[in-house]
Amino acid sequence: MKKYNLPVILLNGIVLLPHNTLKLEFDSKNLDNNVIDMALLFHDNYILVVSEYSENTKIGVLSKLENILQLPNGNTRVDLKGIRRLNIIEFLNFKSNDPLESIVSEIELEKIENEDIIINKLKKELKSYVNNIPYISNGVLSLIDKETSLDKFTDLVVPNIINNKNRIFEYLNNISPIGRGEMLLKDIYEEKQMFQIERNLDMKVKKELDENQKEFILREKMKMIKEELGDSSKDNDLDKLKKRINELDCPKKIKDKLNYELNRYESCVSMSPELNIIRDYIEWLLSLPWNIYTNDNNNLKQVKKSLDESHYGLKEVKNRIIEYLAVNQMSNNKNGSIVCLVGPPGVGKTTLAISIAKAINRNFVQISVGGIRDESEIIGHRRTYVGANPGRIISSMKKAKSNNPLFLIDEVDKMSSDYKGDPTSCLLSILDKEQNKYFSDNYIEEEYDLSNVFFILTANYIENIPEPLKDRLEIINLSGYTEYEKLDIAIKHLIPKIINKNGLNKDFIYIDNDTILKIIRNYTKEAGVRELERQIDKIIRKIVTQIVVNNIKLNKIIINEQNLNKYLGKEKYKYNEKTKEQVGVVNGLAYTPFGGDVLPIEVNYYKGKGNLILTGSLGDVMKESASIALSYLKANHKYYKINYEMFNNDIHIHVPEGAIKKDGPSAGLALTLAILSALTNLKIPSDLAMTGEITLRGHALEIGGLKEKSIGALRSGIKKIIIPFDNDITDLPKEVKNSIKFIKVKNFKELYKVINNGRI
Repeated sequence: MKKYNLPVILLNGIVLLPHNTLKLEFDSKNLDNNVIDMALLFHDNYILVVSEYSENTKIGVLSKLENILQLPNGNTRVDLKGIRRLNIIEFLNFKSNDPLESIVSEIELEKIENEDIIINKLKKELKSYVNNIPYISNGVLSLIDKETSLDKFTDLVVPNIINNKNRIFEYLNNISPIGRGEMLLKDIYEEKQMFQIERNLDMKVKKELDENQKEFILREKMKMIKEELGDSSKDNDLDKLKKRINELDCPKKIKDKLNYELNRYESCVSMSPELNIIRDYIEWLLSLPWNIYTNDNNNLKQVKKSLDESHYGLKEVKNRIIEYLAVNQMSNNKNGSIVCLVGPPGVGKTTLAISIAKAINRNFVQISVGGIRDESEIIGHRRTYVGANPGRIISSMKKAKSNNPLFLIDEVDKMSSDYKGDPTSCLLSILDKEQNKYFSDNYIEEEYDLSNVFFILTANYIENIPEPLKDRLEIINLSGYTEYEKLDIAIKHLIPKIINKNGLNKDFIYIDNDTILKIIRNYTKEAGVRELERQIDKIIRKIVTQIVVNNIKLNKIIINEQNLNKYLGKEKYKYNEKTKEQVGVVNGLAYTPFGGDVLPIEVNYYKGKGNLILTGSLGDVMKESASIALSYLKANHKYYKINYEMFNNDIHIHVPEGAIKKDGPSAGLALTLAILSALTNLKIPSDLAMTGEITLRGHALEIGGLKEKSIGALRSGIKKIIIPFDNDITDLPKEVKNSIKFIKVKNFKELYKVINNGRI
């Protein structure tokens, strides 16, 4: 007896007979995918199909994998074509997590005498059966019209006329073609007899019962038949679904839809492919929180305290939340607000949304739409699609378990559109307070009210948000933290949290303020505090490792600037220092996503044709500022005592660190003064810096980022800063105002007088 091994695939609840084909789809994460790979690589596409998985299973079907198709979702679709029965000697890997294999042997078919007579008898009875039973298709007759093998004849007929899975399984386990022929004859006789009994019963019932009793009797009869066939589990499921529908608090339209779908589900036969689709749809409608709400925390002082404890600063956002709750209390208006937090990575946009949800006592759900191209990701697929599901909005509402959660939509500036659709357009109706009460998911196909949801969006770059979407949002800018804000966050939040996480006492380690500032300035370069947290965590980890490895006991460890290199290594970043006092060099101020910095501007000239040369990776706006500065000085050369012949030289403007791109209009005053200094040999003090946009008439215009720029100037040793008259210094940190003198000017002439008269 020849033995060989085959990979095994298990069909739970499905019986495949030889000479029949079955179409299946496998999940990409399913173990069966590994079995398919084994069959393709080592067994010429052959595989053993088993309908019942146990150590006592003795019969399987040798099958061949055909029409293998990899679907876009990663799943695999195959056709399994049954060939013949095999005897299973042993299962391998039965109790492990490896793909199941088996050792099998061939089954020798018995010789059949008068096989053609038996087949003709079966054909005759089958034709009579098909002609008399109206619900049996006559397509089976064409399958066996010219069949001369009893073995193949029975296997082709059984799946077409037998609906009982257990009975088909008995056919599979019967290796005798004659035995299966006898079983088939018996089943045909019984089915014909049962149909005749049912027909006689129907005739009798029609005569004796009136119309009001028909439905009750038919349902009772159906129930009894299902019990006889062992198919009563569906009725139990129906009872549970009816109870849940009756108890569901939802709009009447939804309840009517549920009852309609339940009737469809009830009328489907057990083997219908529609059955699970309808069941899943009903389950989705039942699981959504139609009229479930959480109560907002109306203690505004408590909410503000909770937000202050979790996040430092961010006054504008916190005040907006307090205003939202105050308006709700006063007007009882529950319409959800739509806020968009815009700021660089790491400033706490996502964690702030989580803290807001906790503070106002709302459930929290989050989706990230960064990189989404297919609008179906958001609004779902139609139910006609295979494997259709609701989109992320409805799926998240199910997870929220309330109709008024705080819903965070992250990375809204990173969506894109292509031939599959435009997901940004889908958000327009979702985030419109006048429309989102009528939101409809493609899968649910019924309106779902989103007007009570508190939407919060996050983005890194506001310019990447499409204008129609931006129009629906209340934009709140979260600028990067200043050095002193990071210092306060590190002292109050990061260091205690990290020390506690690493199992140490909070008094065991001490890091002074100057050391923390050094970490911020020389080991991190960011708008937020993520890298700062990682660097502090690195220090604490090394201390813990030192204690555990060397088994030492220390009373207290002090981290200072002298021993910081021991834990963090060499400094990673350096900031620009103020320039030395020299002709043609002026300290400008720059605002970057990582904070403020000093921006030296150098000007030189040489004999040429009056060209303006710009280097240092300057952006278009900064190049325009340089052209404006030169034009202004040309127009006012007499006032500033510039020999006009000097403009016939080529003037070269350079901003050091050319690899870093620089742009913006706020260097206008500094550019003008640098050109003037170079052409008139005017020396500019090294501890002076300036910022401000200049017009063609010499007016100084207000600029942004003054807080970050002034902090960068203080770090670089600047003592005086010239700023436009309209800029306000009220909100600047007290450390900056105490150390730097701010001089306001309305135009460049005032700036010139300040420098020329020595008022600085």
